[in-house]
Amino acid sequence: MANQSIFSEFWEFLRIRKRYWLLPILLTLALFGALIVFTEGSAVAPFIYALF
Repeated sequence: MANQSIFSEFWEFLRIRKRYWLLPILLTLALFGALIVFTEGSAVAPFIYALF
């Protein structure tokens, strides 16, 4: 059990506790985070930050 990654441990938590409604929230947050990280050095960055 010590070798489990954070993702497999989180999936096990969701599966056992029946908290499937957390998954879309976390995926949306991850997508927004990736959007900010990947566009921070580009010309699109000012338009992305205007959304927030």
